[in-house]
Amino acid sequence: MERKMTSPFNFSKRTFVKGLVAGGVIMGLSPCVTSAWAREYNGTNAQTPILTGTDFELIVSESIVNFTGVQRKATTINGSIPAPTLKFKEGDVVTIKVINQLKEPTSIHWHGLLLPYQMDGVPGISFPGIPAGETFTYQFKVQQSGTYWYHSHTAMQEITGMYGSIIIEPKEKDPFEYERDHVVILSDWTDENPMSVFNKLKMQGDYYNYNQPTVFGTLDQISRSGIAATYASKKMWNEMRMSPSDLADLSSETLTYLMNGNTPNGNWTGLFRKGERIRLRFINGASNTFYDVRIPGVKLTVVQCDGLNLEPVIVDEFRFGPGETYDVIIEPTEDANTIFAQAMDRTGFACGTLATSYGLKAAVPHLDAPQKLSMVDMMGDMTGMDHSKMDMSAMEGMDHSKMDMTVMEGMDHSMTDIIQNKASQHVRHARTEYGPSVDMRVNTPRTNLDDPGVGLRSNGRRVLTLADLKTFGGMIEHRPPERELELHLTGNMERYTWSFDGVEFGQSTPIHLRYGERVRIILQNDTMMTHPMHLHGMWSELETPNGELLVRRHTIPVQPAQRISFLVTADALGAWAWHCHLLFHMDAGMFRKVVIS
Repeated sequence: MERKMTSPFNFSKRTFVKGLVAGGVIMGLSPCVTSAWAREYNGTNAQTPILTGTDFELIVSESIVNFTGVQRKATTINGSIPAPTLKFKEGDVVTIKVINQLKEPTSIHWHGLLLPYQMDGVPGISFPGIPAGETFTYQFKVQQSGTYWYHSHTAMQEITGMYGSIIIEPKEKDPFEYERDHVVILSDWTDENPMSVFNKLKMQGDYYNYNQPTVFGTLDQISRSGIAATYASKKMWNEMRMSPSDLADLSSETLTYLMNGNTPNGNWTGLFRKGERIRLRFINGASNTFYDVRIPGVKLTVVQCDGLNLEPVIVDEFRFGPGETYDVIIEPTEDANTIFAQAMDRTGFACGTLATSYGLKAAVPHLDAPQKLSMVDMMGDMTGMDHSKMDMSAMEGMDHSKMDMTVMEGMDHSMTDIIQNKASQHVRHARTEYGPSVDMRVNTPRTNLDDPGVGLRSNGRRVLTLADLKTFGGMIEHRPPERELELHLTGNMERYTWSFDGVEFGQSTPIHLRYGERVRIILQNDTMMTHPMHLHGMWSELETPNGELLVRRHTIPVQPAQRISFLVTADALGAWAWHCHLLFHMDAGMFRKVVIS
């Protein structure tokens, strides 16, 4: 299949990337729908509905939307994109009636909430799903506080609009002060049928990659490194069937980036008064986009991650992937301030404004230049090299024709490999990794947590890393692990398959944990993409390479060629999902069932 090279729409690429001024929900097909689009079109700022209390009714239906100049069907809750923000109180028992008005099944998963597995909302794992035309009632006690979100766990409904925010008021006051509170949920939208997008990726994994090497780039590389080195470098990448620009599966060629359901031209605006401290609850509700978030000229004090309070850390910027949440406190001094969230592949952005009155706008930054994956992103811990400053230019002076590719291809293919690197880490590759679903294995992974990631290294800004995160008051559970469980994140970009240990979900067996046991889980990323890994039902307690507990998370991003470990207390009986929160990766097989009994 040849990749199309022009936009399918009859307007400029920049208009497509930034969207319409008045895009959004046009008309709900449910009679109770109120049009968010109409509010915006009439000159007021479209805001997400807020529902409070202990009893809620959510209606899942189809709505017509227009973000780019083309009308499309969306899957909405109460006719809104995002879905209504739900406000709970810690300790309350909430009852949520979900009415399915679709012609297909649906579901809602309460991302990051601790609850009985029957209420978790994953069809085929925790319940059968909600059939077309039927109603399901969720009921559970709210056991935590902070910022969370909810979304469909059925088919491609999440990317078509079915996601919303959750704010849980704590029993005890949070250990930080603020006078204003705004939710900022970032997402992505495609005018294409999501299954059509998925099928294109299955046919050609880089179908939407528009940062690939060009003729002019090759000529420039030849002028800097010579023909031999350039040829050898390209030959190596071609033999591995990989590209140094594979940062994201989808780009702005098909995606429109949204902030609180608004395109960049829609300019979502949050109000504040001069002198106020503002709490911004950032939620990545995107299906496939990592965002790099900053407010130019304003420091971000990060106070919460995945709903749990942190020891505050001051940064200029942070990256987060689908499923993650960060709460920050800011004190802006200008009348208008741009919230800028650029996609990791630098093909587009979401943005909005914090202002003292509607209609004010600040300058929107230019997109950063895209950066290629480095050798450290491909191979991990390469002894004797400065990984923090390394980029692909480090490859251009090498004689790639003489490189020993067994470093990447594994040693003994007939049995499980055990390779020891300089950090005395043992890397085990399961036999199942040597099959058609895996095109890469990393034998010298890096274990550091202080890398902000490709595109953010040495950019002149203070960027948040995993090493900066420390749960406020320390960790609750200090019991040592009883056993270890190691799994590798694997894939084949050419076939567009994603898996654990080379085994896609359809061929996998459940992971069994004993109720109450303490387990150290080791995840090694044998791919060149970052995967936000979400374990349902329990906390994942991230630790340093030296075994020091850092932070409790429900979604942990694992960078390319990185090896991390975290501790889990199996305190939630039942069947749970564990998967990459990149929607197409999950659908392509990076998903496992976890059973605690």
